[in-house]
Amino acid sequence: MNEALLKTLELLLIILIGYLLQRKLPDKESLKGVKVIILSVALPATIFLALLKIKLESTLLFLPFMALAFNLMMFGMALYVLPVLFKTDNESTHRTRSMLLPSLAPGLSCFPFIMAYLGDEELAIAALADVGNKFFGLILLFLVATYWYRKRSNRVNNASTKEKLKDLGISLISEPINVVILLAIMLLIGGFALDNLPLVLQSTIKKFSLIMVPLILLFIGLSVRINKSEFGSMIQLLSWRSGTAFLMSGLALMTFPHITASMALLLIAFPQSSCSFWPFAHMCTVGQTEEREGQERPTFDQRYAINMLACSLPFSTLVIISIFYMGEMMVNPLFILGLGVSLIVGSLLPKLLPSHNRVETFGTQNSVLKQSPVK
Repeated sequence: MNEALLKTLELLLIILIGYLLQRKLPDKESLKGVKVIILSVALPATIFLALLKIKLESTLLFLPFMALAFNLMMFGMALYVLPVLFKTDNESTHRTRSMLLPSLAPGLSCFPFIMAYLGDEELAIAALADVGNKFFGLILLFLVATYWYRKRSNRVNNASTKEKLKDLGISLISEPINVVILLAIMLLIGGFALDNLPLVLQSTIKKFSLIMVPLILLFIGLSVRINKSEFGSMIQLLSWRSGTAFLMSGLALMTFPHITASMALLLIAFPQSSCSFWPFAHMCTVGQTEEREGQERPTFDQRYAINMLACSLPFSTLVIISIFYMGEMMVNPLFILGLGVSLIVGSLLPKLLPSHNRVETFGTQNSVLKQSPVK
């Protein structure tokens, strides 16, 4: 069996095991315990390692900026175009999908296939491009999440901006993920790398990092609660996301017509990566603050977010497998543009069919909050 396909089946099997364990951990407190381990130990260790491993080469500096440009364009599309195509009256759902859809998790869904089909050189290039994606997911989306929280909190509680900023600042400083990011940036500025740390510290951090992927996948399996109607709407959203990414890749191929076939495949496959867990971590940080404040209407819908993550991984995996399986046939920019248009039209088709005579909320089915659209 292909090594990359075997890796993918392993990841999906862990999610399935988590799903089958739902009866063993039926209460929310048990899930909170798993989430605490992820957000306080495993994810901070992984982020710390990823940041300290960053080594930029001046000749390839455009790669992180290209990835960041893709993230920003997708964020703008999710924020302003998506509500027109897939309407929702639920502000929390709109914010949640605006955070998730522009994010990328190439480490889980893309890198194994790049390694198997293209090789180590292309994998190194993809890892360098991922620096821009990390900046977007770890820092920019974090700022967006805190901005939305502060805006809503001031409006709901009529609290002063100064008081809210003070409370939020204390909350953010106490979060392990944010402490780790700040520490890693300070070390990088000081000229330190991972190899400069004591061996015992390196070994401990790496061991904590190793448990991140299985823990996150188990958590997704344990938390996922997708009803039939919600599953259909998520597939539509993911199809729209994939089609939009194909359109951007097609335009990029037309802009750089002389790149090699392997680089073209990399340019096509990387944006098809599944949604990242980092935005969900930011949502959890905001959610914990809101729980302490007793807010009834949260800024983000964490249940919807975890279901989107559960759908995104297998969806992106199938798309990326298809890209590499078709090989050089995929490097034709006109074919990629046509594929993108087809996926977007396909995602909108259920709304255009005569039998589709109900209003789609594309959000939580049990309790839709009737609120004004997010600005």
